[in-house]
Amino acid sequence: MITVKLDVMLAKRKMSLTELSQVVDITLANLSILKTGKAKAVRFSTLEALCRALNCQPGDILEWTEDN
Repeated sequence: MITVKLDVMLAKRKMSLTELSQVVDITLANLSILKTGKAKAVRFSTLEALCRALNCQPGDILEWTEDN
């Protein structure tokens, strides 16, 4: 299972979801879906924009864990 750790990175960078939305030009609604783990897919361009804005690596945002 892939877990999205966007909330952790936002806290580390002291950035709100609204601020991130403005920086990466992605709607607040779409970022919220991603943050809550309800997204079924993420485009590489979106992941790249998030990494650029948060100054992090994709592995800082996404984590794989084995299903139980």
